[in-house]
Amino acid sequence: MKERTTYQQAFLQLFNLWREDERIKQLVFSKRLARIAASLLQCSGSRLYHDQALFKEPGGGITPWHADQYYWPLETDKAITAWIPLQATPIEMGPLEFSAGSHQIVEGRELEIGDESEQQIQQRLRVTDFPHIIEPFEAGEISFHSGWIFHRAGANKSDEMRKVMTIIYMDKEMRLKEPENDNQLNDWNTWCPGARVGEVIDTPLNPLLT
Repeated sequence: MKERTTYQQAFLQLFNLWREDERIKQLVFSKRLARIAASLLQCSGSRLYHDQALFKEPGGGITPWHADQYYWPLETDKAITAWIPLQATPIEMGPLEFSAGSHQIVEGRELEIGDESEQQIQQRLRVTDFPHIIEPFEAGEISFHSGWIFHRAGANKSDEMRKVMTIIYMDKEMRLKEPENDNQLNDWNTWCPGARVGEVIDTPLNPLLT
């Protein structure tokens, strides 16, 4: 652990598992979850951006403050993540934390996950009135958060792996924007290859879910 960066200590990642396992595909393609996402996004339907499994190892470090949409080349803010812990997740295991309402803050959106985002965003949030929400998760609970909400997770102080599945949804009419950083360019090539700037993201990797 000591030889890893802060980002590398935070979690191990696996992506687009719906293409590898039929049981995972059933979860990712759940109509019920997709309808909840569309309702929260206030749009007529949702499309898959990608899925992502996150494993925070025993002794794993914090996930620094960040906003997911820094990484996404998406034209609007109508994107949302379902965060699905695969076991009960007490505080000591490092559940998700939010600054409720912080999607209104523009400062810090340009920061990728790391020491700088942890320090600068934490300092900015200290002078706001946004509630800091951190609660344990029971098995079966699911949390949804928008792309621009600032969030983090604590270290895993338990002796168990913290296992989480995430599904990222977007408005079914979401269009690709011109990437603003190298991470967004990488996301374009990885999660929606073949999509064109200014057009609806409708590729084999981005199926319509509801």
